[in-house]
Amino acid sequence: MPIKIDKKLPAVEILSSENIFVMDDDRADHQDIRPLNILVLNLMPQKMVTETQLLRHLANTPLQLTIEFLYMKSHRSKTTHAEHMETFYKTFEQVRSRYFDGLIITGAPVEHLPFEAVDYWEEFQQVIEWSKTHVFSTLHICWGAQAGLYARYGVDKHQMERKLSGVYSQSASSRNLLFRGFDDEFYAPHSRHTEVLKEDILNLTNLEILSQGKETGVSVVASRDLREVYSFGHMEYDRDTLAREYFRDLKAGKNPHIPEHYFQNDDVSSQPSLRWSLAAALFFSNWVNYAVYQETPFDWESPENDVSFFAYL
Repeated sequence: MPIKIDKKLPAVEILSSENIFVMDDDRADHQDIRPLNILVLNLMPQKMVTETQLLRHLANTPLQLTIEFLYMKSHRSKTTHAEHMETFYKTFEQVRSRYFDGLIITGAPVEHLPFEAVDYWEEFQQVIEWSKTHVFSTLHICWGAQAGLYARYGVDKHQMERKLSGVYSQSASSRNLLFRGFDDEFYAPHSRHTEVLKEDILNLTNLEILSQGKETGVSVVASRDLREVYSFGHMEYDRDTLAREYFRDLKAGKNPHIPEHYFQNDDVSSQPSLRWSLAAALFFSNWVNYAVYQETPFDWESPENDVSFFAYL
């Protein structure tokens, strides 16, 4: 099934060339079905790259989705043109009176800062608080996961001895719907300088640890009702994303280590191995299906009529 987005969004041309069905507003309005409304808070610097990565996976679900993008008004993007932001993104003020079936909060390159030192932290906290009553399920990714845990539970991040960069094996919980169809282990890219400790999650929250790895530590955490999902990796990454990050940091003189389990024989001139695309597609599909579609209220205009929704509040 298609995703419904603004037909002028640059990602549309890329997705169409990959035979991914993208529906414009006119065609979608004539279908007798309520699409799921998904909001994406895109905090990554290369906005258009992240848009395409997420839309590629969301389009694999068998449901019609209406995707909208949100940005933090208190932060000015240095790498994406203002025209793009004004055309395709909304501010929090523009959406705060609305309800969404799902929310995705991306990572952000601000790990070196305390949460309170991030220029949009106050606005970010407002989004988290708003999501408790206006979003059915929120998927947090990488820094977005760490920030969400800190804002909700006071779980802090910890600096690692060196950046975790590479493609790593992790376990999958066969009992949880997010990992339905997964093998016992799967691979996912990680790219971060900080981590959240297992003992902090167990001591400060009632969340379940669904996936972890020897090298990654905690990987995926969620509430039992799946209204909160925290993924510390980057399953949305393209084949060459870690390579681009590595060469960027190398050019900047940061002396990065070669991403682990990524280039064949650590030969940076070789094509990186792609080992996570099936797991990523299934993970996003499971989130949309089990955490959002099968549970979200049908009529958000009158959520008080939906007893199942208020049972979670």
